[in-house]
Amino acid sequence: MTTPPDANPGSPGDDARQARRSLFKRRMHDRRADIERQVQATKAQLDATNERIQQRTGRNLVFAVFIGLVLGGLLLLSLVFIKELFIVFAAALAGFTGFEFATALRIAGLRVPRVALTVVSVALVPAAYYLHASGEWLIAIVGILFLWVWRLVEGIPRSRPKAGAGLTKDLIASSLAILYVPFLASFSVLLVAEPEGQWWTLATLILVVAVDTGAYAAGLSFGKHPMAPTISPKKTWEGFAGAAVMALVAGVVLSVFMLHAPWWFGLILGGLLLLTATLGDLTESLIKRDIGIKDMSSWLPGHGGFLDRLDSVLPSVALAYALYVIFEPIFR
Repeated sequence: MTTPPDANPGSPGDDARQARRSLFKRRMHDRRADIERQVQATKAQLDATNERIQQRTGRNLVFAVFIGLVLGGLLLLSLVFIKELFIVFAAALAGFTGFEFATALRIAGLRVPRVALTVVSVALVPAAYYLHASGEWLIAIVGILFLWVWRLVEGIPRSRPKAGAGLTKDLIASSLAILYVPFLASFSVLLVAEPEGQWWTLATLILVVAVDTGAYAAGLSFGKHPMAPTISPKKTWEGFAGAAVMALVAGVVLSVFMLHAPWWFGLILGGLLLLTATLGDLTESLIKRDIGIKDMSSWLPGHGGFLDRLDSVLPSVALAYALYVIFEPIFR
């Protein structure tokens, strides 16, 4: 029998197939190399952009966006679907923030009882929700007394000459810590407990985010004139202008479509929350400057600490609750 020509390893047909395979492999190899070069170039550009942003703002943009999305998703889930979930979410945030703030104050030599402040911070949340304003004030006052007793008992083994002035400072700092963190935060819970109050809380948080976003974008792009160089060197008047535009636009949109209020109320809401969010940010920056730290903690990558994210929110939710009490009966 004779062997078919194509079965011969050295036949022209076999050589053609081998050539096609080699050409295909070279093309695939070149294509893969091109894709790898494009990926590397894109990654390098993103890294360079992120590095420039981090140098300008002191934040890792990737981590900041990721953490923001996670926290925002949890918050939205708790507010929109089940109010009680917001209580759990708010209590956890208040507890972590209280512990974080008390820890940061120790760098300045102020001994605020961390465990006691955490307990009071968590307790204020359900008190505000179920007992309303009277319960909020009651737990806040009892909490201050609780921290004072805790600090006095804690200081007995360490009693020493000239300790009176330091103890007095600790007691004052303990009172201010409760009023600054959990007491202000509990106004968001007071608001959620009211009829349709969850939408006011959500609108307030969206507005604060809009203010931060407007200030960040405008300041990063056009910022040249520092607003408060000794307190927060990176905050500029150009950033404040961008925050104002975002606040007023978002205020009108949220007022009409979420709160079902007149458009002019959106200007009031946006303008006032612009001020409270900015003052809250500057207040925390002043506290950090006096303590001598950059961030309250490193618990939230790209953001710093919990208080670094809530500094604008705390005074804003208190004002939003006051606006709800004043205007909601008018809009009904």
